Parts: sequence; structure tokens; C-alpha cells
Amino acid sequence: MAENQSNANGSLKKYDEHVPEIKFTKLFINGEFVDSVKGRTFETIDPRNGQVTARVAEGDKEDVDLAVEAARHAFDDGPWPRMPGYQRGRIMSKFADLIEENIDELAALDTIDAGKLFSICKVLDIPQAATLLRYYAGAADKIHGEVLKMSRELHGYTLQEPVGVVGHIIPWNFPTTMFFMKVAPALAAGCTMVVKPAEQTPLSALFYAHLAKKAGVPDGVINVVTGFGSTAGAAISSHMDIDMVSFTGSTEVGRVVMQAAATSNLKHVSLELGGKSPLIVFDDADLEAATNLALTGILFNKGEICVAGSRVYVQEGIYEEFEKKLVAKAKDWSVGDPFDPNVHQGPQADKKQFEKILSYIKHGKREGATLLTGGERVGTEGYYIQPTIFTDVKEDNVIVKDEIFGPVMSLMKFKTVEEAIKRANDTRYGLAAGILTKNIDLANTVSRSVRAGVIWINCYFAFDNDCPYGGYKMSGFGRDLGLDGLHKYLHVKSVVTPIYNSPWL
Repeated sequence: MAENQSNANGSLKKYDEHVPEIKFTKLFINGEFVDSVKGRTFETIDPRNGQVTARVAEGDKEDVDLAVEAARHAFDDGPWPRMPGYQRGRIMSKFADLIEENIDELAALDTIDAGKLFSICKVLDIPQAATLLRYYAGAADKIHGEVLKMSRELHGYTLQEPVGVVGHIIPWNFPTTMFFMKVAPALAAGCTMVVKPAEQTPLSALFYAHLAKKAGVPDGVINVVTGFGSTAGAAISSHMDIDMVSFTGSTEVGRVVMQAAATSNLKHVSLELGGKSPLIVFDDADLEAATNLALTGILFNKGEICVAGSRVYVQEGIYEEFEKKLVAKAKDWSVGDPFDPNVHQGPQADKKQFEKILSYIKHGKREGATLLTGGERVGTEGYYIQPTIFTDVKEDNVIVKDEIFGPVMSLMKFKTVEEAIKRANDTRYGLAAGILTKNIDLANTVSRSVRAGVIWINCYFAFDNDCPYGGYKMSGFGRDLGLDGLHKYLHVKSVVTPIYNSPWL
């Protein structure tokens, strides 16, 4: 059983001294915090205990209309897309500075909203948001087209122009990271935007809207509409005056977003969707490093990460020892209050996700898989689940096919390279994969054979600002991060004029 940080009565220790005052709960439209048109609010819940943290304005279609109107005016008539790129970059850099000045408070907001580890938010999520803003701030004045070599008496060149008003729909598992993976490149490109954070995790997005205004981002450039996917999200996807929608979330909802975009104004769509990523461990891999990577690959952020290494394939020569080491480490994994610096894993983001994960664990047991460790909730309140490892699973088992989005691993054995490649590709998803081997030729062969958007060799979760990230197959299309993440917010325009009496073409 996984270690948990419990009191004598079995309840988990609490660290409420870190819980911040909730300062922003209204919609942010055209530079102001406002109530929703209908005056409705909804509860945001602390997953540590299931209690209400705050009531937040519930945006609906009418509120999205107002936000889009503000964003459209800011794009068509405002200074943001017209100012020099370096000036946008300076404002974005100031935005980054303000984030760093408020790291503790922002980290705490994501902890009480999403159950994320406070310590990880402080050293990773929030600082990297500032770093990503600065990365794209540096790119803002380097957006340019090219001169074309035309085949006749014409002078041609291209321009890269901002796509316009963008709708960003972001998920609940990485509220800060996903906010800036979308907002930062769109700002650099000169776009204006309406952001809908997940209803489970609205608090940090509203704080970022406040900091954006303080940094000097003009009114109407960033608008934040909190609310539900079926109302506010649907209104963004189908809005006739939004030029592009960027969505991260489940494949099922991605289909709905794409359909809405198609039946409205054929707006551009970028989708980063689900995953069921394989981690392939070959006989020559270092066992200690491999078991550490495998465990982190499924348990980081309590498994609520779309690139989680939830299918682990281990070559038969080291399988038995690998399984033994992995299970021992999983049993030592500490589950508890995410403000506790000694804890490795906090609660799942909300009750719905908590119950979904437990239902998949029951599926695994019913289908005949062997439960090596875990499989139960931790404590008597909140949404905590033990690290869970199944073996003796089959490729057609539900727990192998579906994205569980929780701390549940399927551990499997393979013989040959060809078998590993075939089984790794036997999925409707194609977001990420990991390969552990000391053989560079083997690594090259497998990395080129697995159909996924990012392949990590002898590492995992190796994200970087300059490294594009996105999926194959039903994991979506479009790329975040890197210059690819910037270019998707730009149109390419060709400009051609005749030339006369030129001595050359």
C-alpha cells in the first residue's frame, strides 16, 4: 500500500495555512472584472476535502459575446497588433516579471483548485510560465515573411499576419502551464483572445488577467470568461466572430469543438487531445533509472497528464526484476495534502475524475488483470487514490485502450523489437512515447517507427520552450511550444506585383 500522510484517526494531515485569499472571482472583459450578464455563479471545489473554495462568475453565451466584441475591437482598431513586435515583447516581459513577484500566491491557487503539489507549482509550473512568456516575447519582433523567387516578371513576397481573435479553451490538469502555452504565442503574434479556463480550475486564470492589465496589455486583448464547457465553451467554438479556436482536452470534446467550428464560420482549429502513451524498456536499460522514469511517467501530477506513460512495455530479460523494483517504489510513494513538502502525490482534480479512475480500476479487476499494488482511495475525505499497477493485461482490455487520466499503470512484457513497436502503435492515440535503451541504433529505429508527436529517449516529460508538442491520430493536430506554436497563430499572405524592364528575374 502506498504511504500516506495520515493522522492517528486515518484522516490526512492538513496544511491550511498556505490557502490564499481569493481576490478575483468575476469575469474579466475589456480590462474590467464584471459579473456575468445573468448574475449566476458556480462553486469551485478544493479537492483536498471536497469543500467550496469560492463562488465564481458563471459566464454564458451572452458573456462570450461581450468578450468577443471587446477582443474584436481590440484587434480591428486597437494598438496591440499594430505596435512593433519589440514593444509587445517588452509588455510580455513585464507580465513575466509580475508572475515571478506572485509565485507563492499563484502556486497556492493551482493547488487548491487542481490538487497540484504546491512545491512543484512553485519551482516548475509558475516559473516556467514566466520563462515561456519571455521566450515568445523574444520572438515577437522576429515575425517576418520571405522574398519569393518568381518564375516570371513578378516580384513576390510573403507576410505573416496575426490570425485575429482567438478562443482558448484550456483544461484543468495544468491551469497555469496550459494558459501560457496558448496565450503567450498568441500575444506575440499580435492576436487578441477570449480564454475559457476549465470550470474546475478558474482561479489562477483570473489572477493572470489582473497581472496582464497591470503589465500594460491593452484592454480587450485578453478576456477571461469562466464557466462550463457546454455553455461558454460551446459559445466560443461556434462563434461567428472568432477566427480560431485552440483547445486542449479530451478527444470526445475535441470532436465537438471541431464540429462547431465547421458548422459556424470554418474557423481555424488546433486540438491537443488525449493520449495513451507507451514507455518501452529494453533489456539493456539501467534498471534503477528505468523504474524511476516509469513511476514518474505515470504518477507525476497524479497521472492527470495527457502524455502519462500509462502503458509500460518491458523486455522479458529484465521484466521480473523490473516489476519487483517498480512495485516496491510505488508502495513507498507518499500520498497526501499537496501543501505538505514531503508528499509526492495530491488529490485528483475533482470528484468526477476521482470516481472515473476508481471505476477503471474496477474494470481492470473484472477483466482479469493482476493488481500488483494500490487500487484504493486514500483517507476518508478528498479525492486521493493510491498509485496503482496492473499486470497480466491484454491489449484489448479497457484499462489498456482508454485514457484513464489517473495514477494507473498497465505493465506488460514483450520479446522482440518488432513486437514492441507493433504493440506501442496499437492505439487510437499518438501523443507521446518513451524509449529506454543504451543502443542508439535501436533508439533511432524505434523512435522512427512509433507514431507519436514526441518521442523521449532515455528521459520522460522532457518538455522545453523550443520543442514543439502535439499529437498524431486521435491525439489531435496543431503544435504548442516552439516556433510552431507561434506560427499557428499567424496567416501567411502572399503579395505580388509586376516588374517591368528588370535586367533579371
